[in-house]
Amino acid sequence: MYINNVIWLAQNEKPVFLLPGMANRHGLIAGATGTGKTVTLKVLAEGFSDMGVPVFLADIKGDLASLALKGNGDSVKERLDMLGIKDFEFKSFPVRFWDLFGEYGHPVRATVSEMGPLLLSRLLGLNETQTGILNIVFRIADEQGLLLLDLKDLKEMVRYVGENASSFKLEYGHISPQSIGAIMRSLVALEDQGGDKFFGEPALDINDWIQTTPDGKGYINILHSARLFNSPLLYSTFLLWMLSELFETLPEAGDLDRPKIVFFFDEAHLLFEDIPKVLQQKIEQVVRLIRSKGVGIFFITQNPSDLPEDVLGQLGNRIQHALRGYTPSEKKKIRAAAEAFRPNPEFNAEEAISSLATGEALISCLDAEGRPSVVEKAWILPPQSSLGTLDDLTRAGIINKSSLGGKYDTAIDRESAYEVLKRKALHDQERALKEQQPAQKKKETKSPGRPKTSLIEKAASSAVTAIGRELGRSIIRGILGSLKNSR
Repeated sequence: MYINNVIWLAQNEKPVFLLPGMANRHGLIAGATGTGKTVTLKVLAEGFSDMGVPVFLADIKGDLASLALKGNGDSVKERLDMLGIKDFEFKSFPVRFWDLFGEYGHPVRATVSEMGPLLLSRLLGLNETQTGILNIVFRIADEQGLLLLDLKDLKEMVRYVGENASSFKLEYGHISPQSIGAIMRSLVALEDQGGDKFFGEPALDINDWIQTTPDGKGYINILHSARLFNSPLLYSTFLLWMLSELFETLPEAGDLDRPKIVFFFDEAHLLFEDIPKVLQQKIEQVVRLIRSKGVGIFFITQNPSDLPEDVLGQLGNRIQHALRGYTPSEKKKIRAAAEAFRPNPEFNAEEAISSLATGEALISCLDAEGRPSVVEKAWILPPQSSLGTLDDLTRAGIINKSSLGGKYDTAIDRESAYEVLKRKALHDQERALKEQQPAQKKKETKSPGRPKTSLIEKAASSAVTAIGRELGRSIIRGILGSLKNSR
């Protein structure tokens, strides 16, 4: 709850606040399933929205869309009475719904060039050699001035490079057919998962997520992720792409009195699962530098140990819900989570983590000087919005009223590598046929009275003709490419 220019996050004998000027120092919300992480996320999102700070969050279970509805309920009132909170208002918040598949929100798209070969390699599950070849594909597309917008552009560019590998060998090295085949199979698998809906235009303008309402409230951008989360690699790579887009798009801002936007990355462990070292290093660098651009990031996961040490070290605001530990390994993780807090002499943090009730948390936020506060054990405030789910009719009404529908809801398929190279392939084929005609006529003139063709020769000729037609189709499908998006 936003009050007196701070976010009132929790309550024990005294209130626990999050300072707006420290929100871009990033944060962590951790705890086992069912311990209250979602409510904590909602309370923070509501506070940022009231503060005038836009928010992004991924709705995996469908229980965050209800931020659009005014809260109510006896259970909430009981919690308020227990905490002695009198000045509390139930209300709704301004939301915008998004969906990679365009079913439960405005479509979210990026061009292949914007995604880039590094993130695409992770998305496709490529090994080091295959990643190197994908980099070559991008380089050739750039040098030939071709746009890489959607998956059909990329598929045909990969095929083109594979079929012309010998002509690229001296400049780029060996391009093996096996690696080209592996990349193509991965692209087909990505299409089957619905990835083709994500790549294309109009591509998302990240500035559309950094908007406020006419009365100064920050929009809460909710990505419907129930279906997306069934493809964890697509989900996590999409979040990484958004992070890089923010980093590359926003100018330096220095220390602001509040963030420009706050991102909540749920199931954050997926961002770093089976990730190449070079990509992990880039993520760590972005997390470290992006705060100077006015972006706050909150990672949400079950256990802090799910995140790399270099990332954990940059998370100044920490909210730890209950963890249960029975094995030596689990107890070690609880001990590590407790040791990350500045000790409070009134209780043992390690023991407290194992005994916290649902909705209770250990909290340490940065003070005005950027120092971690002594850890407090407190109850998270109830959200002002609804704790339930959102019905499809209400969701559709919000989507239809959104001013961004006309910008994103209709896909655009402008001329790109696929169309350009298909036209070139047809032109090359026509030219080759014209060059063959004079030679054929000359041959026929020299050999009049040619003997009748035997049945065996006719069969052989028919086979050659069929092979020729198939090669022609292969060339048409293959000679296609791409170019970086210069939007």
